[in-house]
Amino acid sequence: MLSERVLAIFFLTAVIHAVDTLSYSVRISGIRTKRLALALSLFNIIVLVSRTANMVQAPLLGSVVDRAINTHELGPLPWVFRFIIFAATAGSLVGAALIPTFVNVFVRAIRHLENAGSVPRLLYHGISRHGMRTLKESVTVPHVAQARRHLDVGNLPRLFLILNVFITSVYTIGVLASIYGGVLLPAYRLTASQLSGLINGVATILYALLVDPQAALITDQALQNLRPARDVTNMVVFLVLGKVTGTLLGQVLFFPAAHLVVLATRALAAH
Repeated sequence: MLSERVLAIFFLTAVIHAVDTLSYSVRISGIRTKRLALALSLFNIIVLVSRTANMVQAPLLGSVVDRAINTHELGPLPWVFRFIIFAATAGSLVGAALIPTFVNVFVRAIRHLENAGSVPRLLYHGISRHGMRTLKESVTVPHVAQARRHLDVGNLPRLFLILNVFITSVYTIGVLASIYGGVLLPAYRLTASQLSGLINGVATILYALLVDPQAALITDQALQNLRPARDVTNMVVFLVLGKVTGTLLGQVLFFPAAHLVVLATRALAAH
């Protein structure tokens, strides 16, 4: 069942979650340069890679499921879904390992963008000989001991760090649970798959209300010297740990979530 398509889905899922993990480090770059808005804007260019991967991943996964249903080879499907959830964990870990390098690259990119005045000029500089040399100099090997120094909750609000774990787990399995729910209830497969929008919508609302504003507040307070910049780094470390933990929690919640999708689909079909 580990076909080329499944491996492609694994790779695309890993890319999506690696980029999501790297997004946390933008706040560190913004603090170091005092250019948070510019850092967030520049990161949107990288987000395009994640969104493109997302657009390709969904139909690929759909085709794998359709083929399994049409050929009556449903046995390996649960392991395929678990393999894809593992890709989310792997991508998150890769993103975490790249954060030190990414922060260095982004700090230099932000400063150069101010001088260049436009993104095309920045990109041209990036592929130049000097830009490639700068990129090479920015590579930093991550050290566990360095991350441990930032495992200090201190005066960070604990609730939003905990909520980040659960919201991440919902994001990780939302689409997958909906698609697998359709496998369990093939007569209403389309209805089940469409519930992914509702699941991810709830997660988006919770993140927008409970996690992102708190992270933004801590970052802004650090920019205004109302709290130490170290708090932002500590926060990023905990958010990244929460993301990795959330993807692992997704393995536990996947089948219960798929059965909830089945129940919701049956309820919708009954009316």
